[in-house]
Amino acid sequence: MTDVRPDDLRQISEAHDRLRAEIGKIVVGQEVVIEQMLECIFSRGHALVVGVPGLAKTLLISTIARALSLDFSRIQFTPDLMPSDITGTEVFQEDKTTGQRSLCFIHGPIFSNVVLADEINRTPPKTQAALLEAMQEGQVTAGGQIHLLPSPFFVLATQNPIEQEGTYPLPEAQLDRFMYQIKIGYPTEDEELEIVRRSSSKAEVVIDRVLGAEDIQRMQQLVRHAPVADHVIRYALRLARSTRVPGPGEEDRRPKVIKDYIGWGAGPRASENLILAAKAKAILAGRTHADIEDVRAAALPVLRHRVLTNFNAEADQVGPDDVIRGLLEAIEVADEDASSLKEVDRLMG
Repeated sequence: MTDVRPDDLRQISEAHDRLRAEIGKIVVGQEVVIEQMLECIFSRGHALVVGVPGLAKTLLISTIARALSLDFSRIQFTPDLMPSDITGTEVFQEDKTTGQRSLCFIHGPIFSNVVLADEINRTPPKTQAALLEAMQEGQVTAGGQIHLLPSPFFVLATQNPIEQEGTYPLPEAQLDRFMYQIKIGYPTEDEELEIVRRSSSKAEVVIDRVLGAEDIQRMQQLVRHAPVADHVIRYALRLARSTRVPGPGEEDRRPKVIKDYIGWGAGPRASENLILAAKAKAILAGRTHADIEDVRAAALPVLRHRVLTNFNAEADQVGPDDVIRGLLEAIEVADEDASSLKEVDRLMG
């Protein structure tokens, strides 16, 4: 197990601040969105970015890749896109000296550190499924051969929430592979003014390299190995399990907002990602361990795409975010959780 040392926390906090400063040279505002993307990256997760056109989703993702000194590729998903267009394909190559032909695998655009899957719901499920193995296993199988993807590897997919004609909604199995669903909203008036000023200027902005692949992998290890107390884990479990229908013999303790508006709840991967996200928030903020407030702060991006609202929610115009906020109000912090500081001290040595 890797110890989280004070020097490590200081270096991570400084790198985090420099990274945000470099991204801010290009992207105006969107502080919460940037923070959530970085948390997802340093947790070794993938993100689904949802926002209307023109909000600089592509620019933001490519800028992060530049600041992290990572390879970046963009895949524009269309109805005629085939799985091999993403993963790559085998072609015949001829040896000019011997004249013999052999199959050679040509890497597709997914063989990159940061992959932008633009408008992922524009392509049929067969092509969407081509991302599943890559996102979960970090590899691509073609012609019976396994081809490892570069490390680190992140998929940042985008969706347009307003234009649904001719789209293929992502199945729940693939949605669950995304650690976060990040929502991008319109900028404020002052932010939009600065955007227009920058876009009308001819000045070229240079993004300095802040971190490299090895630095990112080391930070990912620190996040994974950061200590977390059992009372924080129990709170994350209560949040996730409160969205599900109880099993046989279990008491139904779901809050009223869940009973009224949720048709299907979040699975165990939600609990895992709540804790990972909480640890990433703590480490990037320069703290040695995650607390319950970190879990609460991660609840919206972790849970909003993992709970399915029912007809009652649609009729009452209640969305997943409204339900999750109601869940956070209903699931109070237990007394034994709030007073479990001795366990944190034990974990910290």
